[in-house]
Amino acid sequence: MPSIYVAKSRTLTEWGHSVGLTKHLYLVAFTAEKPDAAVAAMNAAGFAGQSDWVILKKEKVEGVDPAAALAKLSAREKMVDPDMYPKIKGVRGIFKVKFENVENHFMVKRALAGTAEIDRKTKPADIGTYLIRSALD
Repeated sequence: MPSIYVAKSRTLTEWGHSVGLTKHLYLVAFTAEKPDAAVAAMNAAGFAGQSDWVILKKEKVEGVDPAAALAKLSAREKMVDPDMYPKIKGVRGIFKVKFENVENHFMVKRALAGTAEIDRKTKPADIGTYLIRSALD
């Protein structure tokens, strides 16, 4: 069964911060195999010039068009143009995430559910959840 996953590379994050892009860079990708195996293959191949990718969140999906889902997500968050940054070697699906959007998403979700956790910190898995939900919903 196909899966969507969100992955992060610490080295890519440091690079993005050093070039003034952002430190909140995440890869959103689809795979027909298990996401853990896909990320292991990415690390072995040096995907986007990095070999330290880790999965933040994964979810099985069925009947989802990957191109349409990424287009939907790019309406909310900016996809990094790989043609402008040779370091990422033409890789599509790397998103520049505004941390405020993630916090606002969960704040509204909690408010609508009637739970108001004010001091809740946003975790990397929350960012993965936000990106997956934004791509699929």
